Amino acid sequence: MRGPVLVGVDGSTTSLAAVEAAAREADRLGVELRLAHACVWSAAQVPPGVPPWDPGGIGSPGSASGALTEAERRARSVASGVRVTHTVLMGQPASVLEAESHRASLTIVGSRPASRFGSGRRGSVAARLAAHGGSPVLMVRGGPDPAGPVVLACDDGHIGRQAAEFAFAEASARETDVMVLNGWLHTGPYAPLAALREKYPGIPVRRLRVRGGTRRAVVEASTHAQLVVIGTRRRGGWTAARPATVSRAALRHAGCPVAVIHEEGENR
Repeated sequence: MRGPVLVGVDGSTTSLAAVEAAAREADRLGVELRLAHACVWSAAQVPPGVPPWDPGGIGSPGSASGALTEAERRARSVASGVRVTHTVLMGQPASVLEAESHRASLTIVGSRPASRFGSGRRGSVAARLAAHGGSPVLMVRGGPDPAGPVVLACDDGHIGRQAAEFAFAEASARETDVMVLNGWLHTGPYAPLAALREKYPGIPVRRLRVRGGTRRAVVEASTHAQLVVIGTRRRGGWTAARPATVSRAALRHAGCPVAVIHEEGENR
């Protein structure tokens, strides 16, 4: 999919960090950067005739313009050649970003939503997107180690094609190595590890077996990593409100940014 990189903008410090990360990702992928600002109105505040989601931003608060202007400035400061568009949507951030994510290549959020948007729990928007979003999700959080690896892990013991491809591409862009944590890349017609080693011959690959649970190991590894990539998959009819256990632990407690990649259409 060649949709834009979508990033949630609320004017906070964490969302501006997410915007910078999103600009770099859009530049790496060669796609548009889409800035999305969510405005929460009660039904009494919506003017007659205006849809409650207000896709064009009709009548939206003036703060949206300032937040989007600053976000665009920050995006261009790190990736001047990226095309930037923006939208103002009415509704809860998790809901509107989930809807928009179905047209995106990647959705990026900060680690702490602004308090005026309702839920203040760290990672709550990212958790909703990881469980139900239509694209991979990346949450910008923590203090990444610029000399650390890209850590690749999974929810169910098998690291599949999409997560492995994302991790190798990120490692190549960051000029670092890939650490495969407590899992294995499945064999079969694709054989992701062999194919990706051929595609990225300069990327060292390490495999780390740890004692104890994968959740704890991922959080510990994140303290000296640039990025954690978690592969997960939806099962038929699965509608759980939260992502699986490893993903959830990483989104809540990791010491660096976390990407959650759904393995669509894989039978293992």
